[in-house]
Formats: sequence, structure tokens, C-alpha cells
Amino acid sequence: MSISPDQPRQQPLFHLRDVCYKYHSQRMALAGVDLDIYPGEQVALLGANGSGKSTLLKLMDGIYAPTSGTMRMLERDIKAVAAGEEAFTFHREVGLVFQDPDIQLFSATVYDDIAFGPLQLGLSSAEVRERCDEALEQMEITHLARRAPFELSGGEKKRAAIASVLSLRPDVILLDEPTAALDPRTKWVLVNLIRKLGQAGKTIITSTHELDIVPIISERVIVLGEERRILTDGTPERVLSNRDLLVQANLIHPQLHQLGIEQPSLQVATSNS
Repeated sequence: MSISPDQPRQQPLFHLRDVCYKYHSQRMALAGVDLDIYPGEQVALLGANGSGKSTLLKLMDGIYAPTSGTMRMLERDIKAVAAGEEAFTFHREVGLVFQDPDIQLFSATVYDDIAFGPLQLGLSSAEVRERCDEALEQMEITHLARRAPFELSGGEKKRAAIASVLSLRPDVILLDEPTAALDPRTKWVLVNLIRKLGQAGKTIITSTHELDIVPIISERVIVLGEERRILTDGTPERVLSNRDLLVQANLIHPQLHQLGIEQPSLQVATSNS
């Protein structure tokens, strides 16, 4: 998000300094991350498999606490949220959509899954219904409301999982590999829906290693390297035009690069810059 020199700098939504995370206190998943993310930004989090993208999103959602370093979401210490302090209030503001939608879809129908969060808020039946109808419409799945989640296609499950988060009306939406394993048509329907959420003013942070969707869903790109540190932070145009960086991050294949063969995802990305 661009801020003119005349405007006061906003307080960051997320403020991370030297954040590290180790699984089982042994395997390093993130190694010294410094990062500020501001309200209303649409951010793409790029990196190869195993670079720490999912771990970073789970830290932002308060599922994990940093092993070391400091991490805050506005005035909240993420370590306190992960320990259960004000976690319910926090998750009304920040919603994570997991890479595997089956983790989030556990009820008899799609509607029941979408209603689950609002019901926990103690809202009236009319308010719950309003939120569910709104989320179903936003994800264009009103026709799936009474279907069982196990009957849905992969793309339908992804949209239902996002709707289950939208029904809480969070200000921040974290999306972990939302287009993974989708066919091309379904992928681009979902990409367009994510773009619309950003245009509606939500702060959207999307992890992916698919370069072709980046210019559409983001205005800022953060690249995590295989050393599990941030390699660069910039605009889609600047990041996607840096082939050496993309090779270093294992986002494009170095042999194809050396042979001068364009990869489809990079062609699409650079054509939109």
C-alpha cells in the first residue's frame, strides 16, 4: 500500500522483529523475520515448498507463538494470543483459510459450517442468517448451501472454507495456497474472488508459489527463501522481473532459465506488469 510523504504513517497491523520458529524446538521453520504489514494491503507471500510460508501464516493467526523474537498484531502480543488470551476476540479480526479445506469443513452442510463461527458469537438467528447469506454470495456458492462438504469438488471446498471465515467478517484474511491442486478454470474463478475481497478493503495475505496469480491478487510481494528468511519485499513488477531472485528462491527452474525457455507462469506474470 503506497503512502504519500504528506500522510502520517499508519500503525502496522502486524509487526515482526527477528521472529524465529522451530518445530519441536529443533527444526528451524523461520529464521529471523522482520516484517510490517499495514491495514488494507494485499500481499502475496512467495516461496518454494518448505520455505516457511504456512508457518508464517499460522504465527499471524495466533496458532503458533514465535520461538524467539517479538510479534504483535496491533496491541496484541501473538505469544499471549497463542496461549489463549483474548484468542476468541482476535479470531474475529483475523481469519486463516488452511491449504486443506477439509480441516475447516466438518459440519453436515456447507451452511452449517459457515454458520458455526457466528453462532459462537451469540448472534441472533436473523444476524447469523444475514452473515451466512452474505458469505455465500461473496464466494458465489449460494447454490451449495445445503450440500454436504464431502460432496463438493476441490474448488467448491476452497470457496466454502473461505466463506466460513468471511462469516465472521474479519478485517484480515490469511490464505494458505488457495489455488493449489485446482483445475485452471476453477483456479481463476477463485483468484477473481480473492481480488474482489481486496478491492472491498480487506487486508489479504496469500501464500503461493504460483507466479501467474501474483499481479492480480497483490500489490506487494514478500519472498521467502529456502533459508527461511525474507529475500526481498517489493512490488509484483519488481519482484517478478528479477529472474535471478526467482531462481534463487526456487520459484523458476534454473536450467530452463539458462536455456532461454520461458515458463508459462512467468510469461503470464510479466505480461500483467
